[in-house]
Amino acid sequence: MTFKEKNPRQLALIILRDIYQKEAYTDLALDQGIKRADLGNLDRGLVTELVYGIVRRQRTLDEIISQLGTKKANQQPPDLRLILHIGLYQLRYLDQIPPSAAVNTSVELAKKNKLGKLSGVVNGILRQYDRIKEQGKDPLKFPSDPVNHLGVLHSFPNWIIQLWLDEFGQEQTEQLCEWFNQPAMIDIRVNLLKTTVEKVASIFSDVGVKVKPIPHLPQSLRLIGGTRSIQQLPGFEEGWWTVQDSSAQLVTHLLDPQPDEIIIDACAAPGGKTTHIAQLMGDRGTIWACDRVPSRLRKVQQNAERLQLNSIRICEGDSRHLTQFRETADRVLLDAPCSGLGTLHKRPDIRWRQTPEKIAELSQLQTELLEETATWVKPKGILVYATCTLNPLENERVIAAFLDRHPSWHIQTPSSDNTVAAFATPSGWIKVLPHQHQMDGFFMVKLVKGLE
Repeated sequence: MTFKEKNPRQLALIILRDIYQKEAYTDLALDQGIKRADLGNLDRGLVTELVYGIVRRQRTLDEIISQLGTKKANQQPPDLRLILHIGLYQLRYLDQIPPSAAVNTSVELAKKNKLGKLSGVVNGILRQYDRIKEQGKDPLKFPSDPVNHLGVLHSFPNWIIQLWLDEFGQEQTEQLCEWFNQPAMIDIRVNLLKTTVEKVASIFSDVGVKVKPIPHLPQSLRLIGGTRSIQQLPGFEEGWWTVQDSSAQLVTHLLDPQPDEIIIDACAAPGGKTTHIAQLMGDRGTIWACDRVPSRLRKVQQNAERLQLNSIRICEGDSRHLTQFRETADRVLLDAPCSGLGTLHKRPDIRWRQTPEKIAELSQLQTELLEETATWVKPKGILVYATCTLNPLENERVIAAFLDRHPSWHIQTPSSDNTVAAFATPSGWIKVLPHQHQMDGFFMVKLVKGLE
């Protein structure tokens, strides 16, 4: 775009092109698109809802096109398919938009984007959908088998549905799907070395941003209304707070770092947990932040500088090969690369990009990282393993296999006074389930070295 786009649906189409056809990440494509536009708050909100919602609901919307159109969704011209997604999403999921507006603006989109000859197809499919809906029927017919039924209804690939059915059963799988299709929430962690939770809540209130406390996390607040660009909120530049989901904060509380210790964060970028470690230590001690990607390590450095933390050291390299750390650390955090299936509301494209084959490769990487980082721990030291996924192959099975190979290591259940204790399972590891705990899905476990 060489001009400032003012039409929110046209902007949504442009952003969706980048996501579908150029494989851009949803959050980055949306952020870049909105920066290149001239929109008010309501229109920015509409673009955000359309983009995130359509990426989430892709399978459902495609199924409607395939059932109502003369061609399957994947046989439609790419832009026509996206325009139909924009129209159908409004008709199915946005009650505040009149059906006539959803239909007419979609027809205009087709004409504006050189699809004038196909504008009748857009009009016909959308009006057919609206007519059936007006009769009190669901225009979408669902498959009879439970996996495909849930996959079409909630818009997930079958393999994810099957994975969760096997682990959680039908009722909880449905609850998970519903939760992941809601708009993401924003949590912040207050830097208690610089200010107080009460002061941050007050300055947010002064600019019309409502917040509420988060159970079990006294350093945290959840934004619940009146939000705007994060960097524009008061206290950001001053380092008074940072954005971090509640469950990610629980990981550092499980690690329980103490002042003057040596801590290694094995996969540190972009630095949310690294900076939390420094804050819990009172910025006293040494924290090594490791990552193999220099650009991501720069983000760790930038976050540390903004939060005015001095105890963080940077180490570039693949943590599977950093042998210089052998038996040097009091505590190690391995927040392992994972499939991200606990964060699907924030990163909706993951559900379409991950595959069982990729996850098998991730499980092998997780195992290799755990084997090496365990050697960094001093005798009687601690290692916390964490992922933001809901998948036993990347979680329980990795840990069980490690403990089988290393009988001197043991799981340590968090003490009753630890913030994380409320989330502990009888096995000692922590599982955060989004539909139950209202935060990202996470797995974490504290391992202790050399205790018999």
